[in-house]
Amino acid sequence: MRNMKTDIMSLSVKELEQYLEKLGEKRFRARQIFSWIYKGADSFEDMTNLSKELKSKLSENAALKKLKILSIQNSKKDGTRKYLFALADGNSIESVFMKYKFGNTVCISSQAGCLMGCSFCASAINGLQRDLTAGEMSDQVISVEKDAGEKVSNIVVMGTGEPFDNYENLSKFLSNIHEKDGLNIGMRSITVSTCGLIPKMMAFAKEFPQVNLAVSLHAPNDTLRNKIMPISKKYPLEELLAASRKHIAETGRRLTFEYALVKGVNDSERNAKELAERLRGINCHVNLIPLNQVIETGLHGTERKETERFLEVLQRHGIQVTVRRELGGDIDAACGQLRLKNVIN
Repeated sequence: MRNMKTDIMSLSVKELEQYLEKLGEKRFRARQIFSWIYKGADSFEDMTNLSKELKSKLSENAALKKLKILSIQNSKKDGTRKYLFALADGNSIESVFMKYKFGNTVCISSQAGCLMGCSFCASAINGLQRDLTAGEMSDQVISVEKDAGEKVSNIVVMGTGEPFDNYENLSKFLSNIHEKDGLNIGMRSITVSTCGLIPKMMAFAKEFPQVNLAVSLHAPNDTLRNKIMPISKKYPLEELLAASRKHIAETGRRLTFEYALVKGVNDSERNAKELAERLRGINCHVNLIPLNQVIETGLHGTERKETERFLEVLQRHGIQVTVRRELGGDIDAACGQLRLKNVIN
């Protein structure tokens, strides 16, 4: 039986050192290889400061599992780019490159598909296919930087998938991307979004206290949240808010609550007042998200006038709130939207 090659892109520097020792090589080569990976090397032959013998060993025993760009959608409005990547097993994932005044941001996926089943999201329509490896998560950022020809200063793990449902690979990705020989992205420049897997929220607060956490709330009560977010049946809203308070206490950092406004579902003035009451006293910021149209869900985003009314209610009650800047409105920018179209086609 043929030996499986080691996925070298998912290894940490320490793991690379141990791996190279087994190959009879010096440990210092690990940082050279790690650096080449994050410079976007497509093959071991590209790693010019390695010996021919080491390149040969790596080619025989290890694999650089690079993503393949299937398509790119470019927004003419704001420079947003939506990437559809092919994985080696035939699955596909998405990433989004966004330009802001404070720097370039890449939104990456953590899974191929999603198990959470939120009714307004395209990511969950075909269920979960599999978790992404740490290397596949990193290579989304590497590939986007390489294609765009621009450095990325911020990363958000808010694409397809529930990051905390793939916690081990997420953790390795965060550590690798932060390495000085990696992309040297500061932990405070990374945001991870969760729909509310409470046990992992607590672990995350201890292990990655500097990484920003965004909790997908999307409803002010359990009755409504149960209808649009099945996870709420396992982790009710009061438990989620209690966990959010503990996360803030543990990290000393403000937490973000994401709230996608769905027309006629969760966008009434009454919903806004109830949300404000729920969040009173919590060191948080509410990010109102104009829902991108996804035909398959049958749901529509709240119109601008109603969005502003919702925002004003929260502000009157002392809640810090902004409306997320709409990017990529002229392309398939919603999570899972481009991937879903590719599956259907």
